[in-house]
Amino acid sequence: MNDDVLLKVENLCQYFKMGAMELKAVDNVSFEVHKGEVFGLVGESGCGKTTTGRSIIKLYDITSGNVYFEGQRICAGTRSYKDAVRAAKAEYKQECAEVKKLIKEDKANGATEVKAEYTERLKAAEEKLHGIVTEQTANIKSAQFDDKNCNKIYAEGLMKNVREEFAPKQDALNSAFAEYGQDGDTAKLAGKVSGILGEQVAADAETLNAKKKEFEKKYKEELRLASKDRIMNKMQMIFQDPIASLDPRMTVRDIIAEGLIIRGVRDKKYIEEQVYKMLDLVGLVPEHANRYPHEFSGGQRQRIGIARAIILKPDLIIADEPISALDVSIQAQVINLLNDLRHSLGLTIMFIAHDLSVVKYFSDKIGVMYFGKMVELATSDELFAHPLHPYTKSLLSAIPVPDPDYEKNRKRIAYNPIAEHDYSVDKPSMHDLGNGHLIYCNEAEFERYKAEIGIKE
Repeated sequence: MNDDVLLKVENLCQYFKMGAMELKAVDNVSFEVHKGEVFGLVGESGCGKTTTGRSIIKLYDITSGNVYFEGQRICAGTRSYKDAVRAAKAEYKQECAEVKKLIKEDKANGATEVKAEYTERLKAAEEKLHGIVTEQTANIKSAQFDDKNCNKIYAEGLMKNVREEFAPKQDALNSAFAEYGQDGDTAKLAGKVSGILGEQVAADAETLNAKKKEFEKKYKEELRLASKDRIMNKMQMIFQDPIASLDPRMTVRDIIAEGLIIRGVRDKKYIEEQVYKMLDLVGLVPEHANRYPHEFSGGQRQRIGIARAIILKPDLIIADEPISALDVSIQAQVINLLNDLRHSLGLTIMFIAHDLSVVKYFSDKIGVMYFGKMVELATSDELFAHPLHPYTKSLLSAIPVPDPDYEKNRKRIAYNPIAEHDYSVDKPSMHDLGNGHLIYCNEAEFERYKAEIGIKE
């Protein structure tokens, strides 16, 4: 995986049971989000945008596929592996039936021995089945392990980093104090401690001992926090409804500080400072900390939700239609706030919306979803300059333009998948048109799309 890729979604499937039926809310969706960019996910209501975001952040256990964050697999479904085993068993059963039929026919014709080729076919089929079952069983165990232990693996990595940073200094301090116990040279000890800690320390035994204890305390606290940290803390979500997503019985201070407390931070002064800092970043004031959510407007509540999301200093924010429940004037304020935070905090944002005009302004790359499928994926400029999929064209035709003359003549493009596509024989898949422009189509459509934008063989 490229170092620049923060989030990689690979063949994500999220299916829900509906009695005897199954709803394919997200079906085989793949994309990458690079560090520092805004990835827009658009489509009509019910197309699977929110489900995709919730699956990535592990609010749902995914059915199939993989999700990688910072190179580590955090979500892994097993359906595809189990399907491969079932298909292999069915193929083996069919092969055995065919061989048995041939043996039966030979016996009816008077054969007394089974032909060697039949034995070889059965042996080859059995070896093939065994190989597939062994491989897919290993894949299932690996997926289940990674899915269950992603936070533990991440915490162990953090603890290792803390030890690598603090342990050599701890050993050096212990060695310096051991020498001091032999020669009693305080000035010599002060010089060594100053060099180890990177700060000037007075040549006083009491001060030197205090510095050593302070370092040891910091080392233990960093190890404790690392052991309690979770990779999912690096991903936070801003929810669509600013009212339902905030606990009405908690003050704003408690709501914003909750993430730090769950992470294991005990320093009340630090927590207080961080809460006030977050309030200031989102355009609120410290006096708001003691109030309850019902005392705020919709836009202010969404700002509180944003503050709660960024207090853990995440690398990725999943913004699930954060402006759809707000007034138009407030929508612009929230979008500008997210844009400012993106640059000041170095955030990567996955922005889910159905308003393409907002997504164009805010996003670097856009994915278009329809009925659980990713139908087109391109940079913002490329998608608006060369929309190819009929559904994308339909969405773009619905964007109102503040020009009365243009609006009088604007024609909406209706999307009818049955009329637009014939997938009865030539099945569709994702095709790459170059420059990161991907489209879901069959081979015949792919050739037509290439001609449409002037790509020659």
